[in-house]
Amino acid sequence: MANQEYGAEDIQILKGLEAVRRRPAMYIGDVSSRGLHHLVYEIVDNSIDEVLAGFASEINIMLKADGSIEVRDNGRGIPTGIHKGEGVSALQVVMTVLHAGGKFDKNVYKVSGGLHGVGASVVNALSEWCEVEVHQDGKIFYQKYERGEPLADVKTIGKAKDTGTITRWKPDADIFKQSILMRMDVLRERMLELSFLNPQVSITLEDERTKEKETFHAKGGIKDFVKHVDRTRIGLHKPVYIEGEKDATPVEICFEYNDGFNENLFSYVNNINTHEGGSHVAGFKAALTRTMNNYATKNNLVKSDKISLTGDDFREGLTVIISVKVPEPQFEGQTKTKLGNSEVKGIVESIMNEQLAQFLEENPPVGKRIIEKVLRAAEAREAARKARDIVRRKNALENSALPGKLADCSINDPEHCEIYLVEGDSAGGSAKQGRDRRFQAILPLKGKILNVQKARLHKMLENEEIRNIFTALGVGLGEQQDLTKMRYGKVILMADADVDGAHIRTLLLTLFYNHMKDLIEAGHVYIAQPPLYKIKKGKQEHYAYNDEERDEILKRIKSGKKEEDEVIEASEEVAMNGEAATAMMDGQPTKGIVMSRFKGLGEMNPEQLWSTTMNPETRTLLQVTIEDGYAAANIFETLMGDAVEPRRQFIEKNATYVRNLDV
Repeated sequence: MANQEYGAEDIQILKGLEAVRRRPAMYIGDVSSRGLHHLVYEIVDNSIDEVLAGFASEINIMLKADGSIEVRDNGRGIPTGIHKGEGVSALQVVMTVLHAGGKFDKNVYKVSGGLHGVGASVVNALSEWCEVEVHQDGKIFYQKYERGEPLADVKTIGKAKDTGTITRWKPDADIFKQSILMRMDVLRERMLELSFLNPQVSITLEDERTKEKETFHAKGGIKDFVKHVDRTRIGLHKPVYIEGEKDATPVEICFEYNDGFNENLFSYVNNINTHEGGSHVAGFKAALTRTMNNYATKNNLVKSDKISLTGDDFREGLTVIISVKVPEPQFEGQTKTKLGNSEVKGIVESIMNEQLAQFLEENPPVGKRIIEKVLRAAEAREAARKARDIVRRKNALENSALPGKLADCSINDPEHCEIYLVEGDSAGGSAKQGRDRRFQAILPLKGKILNVQKARLHKMLENEEIRNIFTALGVGLGEQQDLTKMRYGKVILMADADVDGAHIRTLLLTLFYNHMKDLIEAGHVYIAQPPLYKIKKGKQEHYAYNDEERDEILKRIKSGKKEEDEVIEASEEVAMNGEAATAMMDGQPTKGIVMSRFKGLGEMNPEQLWSTTMNPETRTLLQVTIEDGYAAANIFETLMGDAVEPRRQFIEKNATYVRNLDV
């Protein structure tokens, strides 16, 4: 039995950067791809703060062939003089001491994204090695570190003709066990975003491995941002730009109504994406509704007394960027995703009210066009309400709240229950037979559901498959939706690993992103990973989830190694077709080994489906997350919107990333 005594000697103190290495997720979110790329954002954000202070205009990011990264700017450079309190160079303090930086002194940085002074030191702590060059006072100062520890004091290594900071580091494979290789496409979205929010900076992103190079410089700022977001839609007018400052808080807002039905609102505080909103978003919404309502009433644009316009009506088909710079931002939660400063609501509301009212008075044709769209949204909302009433009455008449096709589970505790949304009745039948009835529910889906990216709510509610999904989950419909009534802790999308299956998954993800985003953000949505190949020799059966795994299994079988487990876990996803055939290796048939390539889930018998795809002990699930609201909305509009050309370009560019879509 373990020692139950607990004394003073059991209290540990993690000194220096040891705490970061022990608990990296506390500082960068996780140690997967998201946390890995976050290291770049931390260093780039420091350079952006120099841009905001007016001392930098260029940032260059280089992905090196050896897996290391280099970020350089032409700012003032990290201070290199001796720090009075620590007795060493200020550069060493910044790179090795948590909560050390210049962001606490508003005489140095009036506004900044970095608030806690942990960015550079965390990157250093989580790197195999890191080195910093500071060009300052005509000299080049240098220091190198290994896993956060300086190898020597800061020294001068040459003369400098310019100013700035160069940070190079290689992520530590002991921390980032999945991979230490940065992806150009992931970094591109954030750099593009930063260029829109900071038109005074030019950001160059270069990959030494592939020779790709791209420069981002948006002279039009957030006006260009709105045009970029709406590039696949038809705008009803030119973007409306509003700018002002009050109580040392600059406010920038740009919006445009388009021919779509979805609201695309992206908000930022000191360049930080506040995807949960906050006081600045509340101020914008209040001002938009009040000012537009007043304009419609004053100009007698609402003819019917039966129609009352709501805030949702004014935001249908609206794309808006809100960017505020707050000297002392107070964020709710550690993730900095919701602004809590109550005074910012009044500041944004005041600036928005005044300038929007003036714009509408000066541009009556635009004002009339917007109100006409808002009236159509109100009429559609009323039609959706009637559709919901019909659905509720129908359920009441049938005295059955759950869809007839749903095979429910016996446990009622949502935390321990999961539901599979399965493509096709055939696969649904196998899943129903193979499942564990205690905690696994099955809802077969007939064909492809409606593309909700291009449909209003009342049209969506007319789709039987979508109604069945909402009803089975228990969350309700439209305005009556309540995620606290969720009947299952996991919602698992299970479709074939072919082109049609990928389309069905994307349609379902579009539905969840547009109408149940909270479910994704709460971590309830997953994608099942069925195997692609069955490899059989004698009585032995093995399953492979991608081509690489297939080849590895063939090699093991040929070498005579015995496998303890029949199911090999993996998470790749590729398209496949064909029938069972003699396995080939190095272009030659392999005697006695037969390989089948599954065309779909319906080809698997219940036992195979359970052991490979549904058994919690052996299955692989991909959790769906939203790391960047702007990037996610952009992907869904590109893939599921009306414009064909952006979709073709996306497919051509991402053809090599067959595995999954990061949203």
